[in-house]
Amino acid sequence: MLYLASDGAGFPLKIQIAALLSGKGIAFTDIGAGSDAPSDYAPYGRKLAEAVAAGGGEARGILFCGTGAGISMAANRVRGARCVCCSEPATARLSRLHNDANILAVGARIVGAELAADIVTAFLETPFFGEERHVRRIAGIEG
Repeated sequence: MLYLASDGAGFPLKIQIAALLSGKGIAFTDIGAGSDAPSDYAPYGRKLAEAVAAGGGEARGILFCGTGAGISMAANRVRGARCVCCSEPATARLSRLHNDANILAVGARIVGAELAADIVTAFLETPFFGEERHVRRIAGIEG
C-alpha cells in the first residue's frame, strides 16, 4: 500500500505526483491535506507514518511540505517509520537500498514537479538491498 500526505504548502506538488502515479497505474491512498489552505505539517506526517508502520514491510509513504524537513521530522517520531527527506534522486535510491526507507519527504518549495517525479520514481522503483550489514544498521535505528 502507498500513502500520500501533505500540509497546505505541499498540496500542489502532492496533486501533481498523484497524477503521475495514477498515470502509471499505481494505487495510493491520500490521507490529507485536502487543499492548499495553510495547515500544520505534523499531524499529516504522523498520520501517514502510523499508517505505513501499521502496514508492515510492504507499505510506503510520500510526504510533501514546504521544505520536506518538518513533515519528515514528524514522521520519524513514529516507531517503525524511516522517513528520508530528499531533494535529488540519488539519496532516494540509496536510502531504499541501504536504509530500507519506507517514507519519502519532498519539499514543494525546494524542488519542481519534474525533479520531484524523478525522486519519487527512484524511491518507488528501488528495492532494499537486504545485505546483513544494512539489516543490522536498521535494527540499530529501531533501537
